[in-house]
Amino acid sequence: MVYQPTRQVHLDFHTSEHIPNVGARFDKAQFQQALRLGRVNAINIFAKCHHSWSYYPTKVGMVHPTLTFDLLGEQIDACHELGVKCPVYVTVGWSATDAELHPDWVVRDIHGNQCSRDRGLVSNPDPNAPKPYGGWKDLCPSGEYLELMLAQSRELCEWYPLDGLWYDITNGPTCWCDNCRRGMAAEGFDANDPVQALAYNRLKWQRFMEACNAQLFGYFPHATVFYNGTTVMNYDGWHTAPGTANPHLNTHYELEDLPTTWGGYDKLSMRAKFFARRAKPLIAMSGKFHTSWGEFGGFKHPDAIRYEAATMVAHGCIPCFGDQMHPDGEMDLETYRAIGEAYAYVEQIEDLIAAQPYATLGVWRTGVEAHDQGVVNMLLEAHLDFDLVRPDEDLARFETVVLTGGRCLIAADVARLSAYVAQGGKLLLLGESALLVDKDELAVELGARYEGPARYQQDYTVAGEALATGLVRSPFFNYRAGIRVAPTQGAEVLASIKEPYFDRTYGRYCSHRNTANRIETAAHPAALRQGNVVSMAHPLGAIYHQEGARVHRDLFINALRLLHQRPAIEADLPSAGRVTLMHQPDQRRYIAHLMYAPPLQRGGCLVIEDLPPLRDVTLTIRVPEAITTVTLAPQQQALATQSVGGVFQVTVPQVIGHQAVMLAY
Repeated sequence: MVYQPTRQVHLDFHTSEHIPNVGARFDKAQFQQALRLGRVNAINIFAKCHHSWSYYPTKVGMVHPTLTFDLLGEQIDACHELGVKCPVYVTVGWSATDAELHPDWVVRDIHGNQCSRDRGLVSNPDPNAPKPYGGWKDLCPSGEYLELMLAQSRELCEWYPLDGLWYDITNGPTCWCDNCRRGMAAEGFDANDPVQALAYNRLKWQRFMEACNAQLFGYFPHATVFYNGTTVMNYDGWHTAPGTANPHLNTHYELEDLPTTWGGYDKLSMRAKFFARRAKPLIAMSGKFHTSWGEFGGFKHPDAIRYEAATMVAHGCIPCFGDQMHPDGEMDLETYRAIGEAYAYVEQIEDLIAAQPYATLGVWRTGVEAHDQGVVNMLLEAHLDFDLVRPDEDLARFETVVLTGGRCLIAADVARLSAYVAQGGKLLLLGESALLVDKDELAVELGARYEGPARYQQDYTVAGEALATGLVRSPFFNYRAGIRVAPTQGAEVLASIKEPYFDRTYGRYCSHRNTANRIETAAHPAALRQGNVVSMAHPLGAIYHQEGARVHRDLFINALRLLHQRPAIEADLPSAGRVTLMHQPDQRRYIAHLMYAPPLQRGGCLVIEDLPPLRDVTLTIRVPEAITTVTLAPQQQALATQSVGGVFQVTVPQVIGHQAVMLAY
């Protein structure tokens, strides 16, 4: 495993040719001052940017037209003098000037049109019209462009003492350019079949990465390499499209999540757990920006950066924050003061980073974000820590497994789940996740027959006594109706459904939004239990992800608690609090991380502003080993613990933003 420093920065430098005197104010001492101020021990620096310009005297690429010295070389020297690692950034998929000079290098769709996944591109725009955020054409690593990328990478290896290379935009869309069409024809891929064209696209990118790796490691065997765009959750046997991900070709994994604008503060949890058990370092990347990449003059408050850094550590991730250097080459010291406040804290707890999640609750992803993230959000808000079920692992480590709502089960999965239940495992199935992926048949024995999809677009639930804790007793509205199953003898109905009188149409409607419920109860239930299997007719994860009504979360948690009797960790936190339980077997300890900093919606951004203290937080821990000592980190304060029947309880005096609790055995 290649070592990864623990306090990182990604220093963007995408710089227009229309800006004069690029890098003119760069000063090694000032650059080093920023690194010291930020307590940074690794920083990604630029060789080539999205504008296609290089920041060193390249012979194969194009030097930025207003740069007069070797900025990259100066930065490498400055970093190495301080013992700071500095992987070198090279853009691949987005390179604007290359795209304009060589339109044959641009990705083409099946009809021959130029492609861009990013917004903001229009054909023949008025040069004086405002340009929206982003807007880059995609380039294809084939033919002459492939030769350029490999030649420039080789040049960097020959000219500089590289710590590593960091390639960006390496997950381009399926391409039908002339090079790709010739390649598909030569290797027997049918270019008219999108599935085969996608498979060729993935192979093309894999070959590019393998060539880059062979070249880099030939010069620097212990260097790092990362291909941004490869750490996505759509591969590795999850029965979803393979995309272009080739994560095994990285020396480590990086998760690019900007929680203020890219999916929120709960996105990291599922992604980190997806990659956590692969034997490579894991880096989580946020930004110092208020919004997103490319924002000059945007700042998060130091409290927010500190909270995000601690959250990364709590998920076993090395923290990294994105910055963007001013075109004049001067570092913004205010940025590094803010990062430095966070990294001063990280320095005190960085020995907790290398840890694995420990949980007795498994989440079986069904491959649709709304289902998966919605369930994860409900679990996070209920402080029920979980791990993701992997395709090749024994399910015996989980007391309970939740399937999140979409169809995903194939025959091998059915056999695996059936064996798990037969051995005492417990299942909670939401929506269509009880069905086979390719047939309208139940994949799991529910004590019911499948009757078909819902008759109406929406419906209502009435919770039975077993699920009623904290819920209204009236019928409550479901924004998406549930599937229909007919209970068989021996199944216990836990909740019933009331259908609407009719769907809302122009021909028939009632009031402003949805039609009221019928008085009579439908024949198909909302929740059903047979033995260790509970099925919920509705996709509660997707409903919660899209609508956020607490009533659906409470229904889900009540159903889960019928099955899940021994959570690995419980904490009496507010719903905006978060808890993780990590394990470091080599150190013979578990680490409970408590976090509380409620994000506030401000315009289009989520903002961490307040760090209200929580006092006397009770933790309940269930692990196989006998806990001997409990210590707060970084305070090194010992806490008393109680143990009854293998259940350990400890009271944490105070949580401000983040508190780690080390439990040694």
